[in-house]
Amino acid sequence: MTRLGKKIMQISEITNQIDWTTFLNNCSSPSFLQSWEWGSLQEKLGYKILRLGLYDSVIPAQASLAARRAGIQSKNNLVATTQVIKIKAKRGNMLFVPQGPVVRISNDKSQITNQFQITKQVIEKLQNYLVDIAKREGYSFVRIAPILQYTAENKSIFSDLGFRTSPIYMHAERVWELDITKPDEQLLAEMRKTTRYSIRRAEKEGAVIEKSTDKTALGEFWEVYKETAKREEFTPFSKKFIQNEFNVFNETNNALILLGKLSAKTEAGALIVFTKSTAFYHQGASLHSKIPVAYLMQWEAIKEAKRRGCTRYSFWGTLQPGRSPKSWGGLSLFKQGFGGFQTDYVPTQDYIVSWKYWISYVYELYLKHKRGV
Repeated sequence: MTRLGKKIMQISEITNQIDWTTFLNNCSSPSFLQSWEWGSLQEKLGYKILRLGLYDSVIPAQASLAARRAGIQSKNNLVATTQVIKIKAKRGNMLFVPQGPVVRISNDKSQITNQFQITKQVIEKLQNYLVDIAKREGYSFVRIAPILQYTAENKSIFSDLGFRTSPIYMHAERVWELDITKPDEQLLAEMRKTTRYSIRRAEKEGAVIEKSTDKTALGEFWEVYKETAKREEFTPFSKKFIQNEFNVFNETNNALILLGKLSAKTEAGALIVFTKSTAFYHQGASLHSKIPVAYLMQWEAIKEAKRRGCTRYSFWGTLQPGRSPKSWGGLSLFKQGFGGFQTDYVPTQDYIVSWKYWISYVYELYLKHKRGV
């Protein structure tokens, strides 16, 4: 007679792209930073990554080893996934989780409390797993940029486990989003009046928005992006990074270049990245122009996201005093003019493994000052 076993949570690597993406999509694909493609990008940039699945099972006490493994790795028992980037760089050696872990969600409102407990259990299990790796492989700390909305309860998950808030952000912690399930007329009506006017003016003045997955278009975007970085005095992503980001997402039809043109001259550009639920305005650029081409370009990107079946459009990062550069103010006003809502995530969290963390800490305080935060 088989004795009753106990409920356990185990971690193992996921090597199947379909399994990974299916789970992400079933969890509303909240971030492209946890997509298979983002992991592929990190590998192209020279980083090692881990794609981990956390499995919850009740395993009979007398089950065979093979049966236990089969039970633990059943797709039906997959509770969470998390992509981990192994970073050894000037800023320090860390195991980094970008906007994760992604935890299976329940549509049953009565399960909200239970959902919180599951999330806490997942993060604690992940913490222990990553700390063990860090100690074995010489990483000074574990860094998690959570995909959890910023509430006192969610923040307490990390403080209770001994994490501390990172001195700097790694990815946007305050984002501006738009519900695009509404009719076009309603979306336009809910925009700021000046934004609506700018879209119409650009159309009237003959601005043309081209959508492309061609490498030539990527080259045009890069030229405008380079000029924008010089004008706004920010450190741009490298050309290699932009090219690789476009290429890996384009392989799965999840990238699109938009170019805003006047008289065949490119005045604005954007690299949009897609998940099943959301279009992300991750890279953007524009030249100073009397004609507001960038506004029309955003509107065309929103409509393209709707055509693809997305329910949200993410304008990505906006100004967050004390965490993001003060120079983001103007860009934030531009994004907010399209209507929508602000989402704040729990700020990036660090768990210290080695005293060498403090070297990284001091260096990142310098980076924070340099960024103009």
